[in-house]
Amino acid sequence: MRVLGIIPARGGSKGILRKNLKILGDKPLIAYSIEHALKSNLLSKVIVSTEDDEIAAIAKLYGAEVPFIRPEFLASDEASSIEVVKHAIDFFELKGEFYDAICLLQPTSPFRAAGFTDNAIRQFITNNASALVSVLEVPHEFNPHWTFESDNIGLLKIATGEQEIIKRRQDLPQAFFRDGSLYLTKTELIKKGTFYGDQLSSILNNQDLYVNIDTPKDWLIAEEKLPIISSLL
Repeated sequence: MRVLGIIPARGGSKGILRKNLKILGDKPLIAYSIEHALKSNLLSKVIVSTEDDEIAAIAKLYGAEVPFIRPEFLASDEASSIEVVKHAIDFFELKGEFYDAICLLQPTSPFRAAGFTDNAIRQFITNNASALVSVLEVPHEFNPHWTFESDNIGLLKIATGEQEIIKRRQDLPQAFFRDGSLYLTKTELIKKGTFYGDQLSSILNNQDLYVNIDTPKDWLIAEEKLPIISSLL
């Protein structure tokens, strides 16, 4: 299976200025995802998609390919990840280069255990999945069977639609949330405008490695975690 690894990194970021180039520990944030991806034995190619010349230069310095500069309209706040990935697919297919699946690695989730992406690809293939996402377990207090939605007059109902709440924690079904670290999708689905499909698989991530950097507070969490988890990367 030919899998294209894509690391999307735009220059503009509101929460943290020039976030993808900001130094975390001893290197730019984006370098963590690049170095992880380049250690993979199952990614056929690793590219960075960016509209920013400085990010492109740093990405190349750390070993990623930057085969194009992304159009500005795909680097706005309104641009979706799916359109960014479709742009990359179109670029390669126009050159006669085709991939069976796309592995999206967000640089804002910099910490991945060694071998994590290869394990995800193996599971994706073994399960004959149409897509796979990295997940973490939802803490029981936030399990959807214990959460509520409000109606238009402020009355609450169980979010899952059940009439009676599950009383015991031990009876709650496991629930998971996307942690944003990895999306793996068949190319044919990407072309249809989705990262998901009828057969969505998952890989459980390590809670200790989890951080999704969007705000200065998230950055501080990443700085605190780094000395503790660096041996796992």
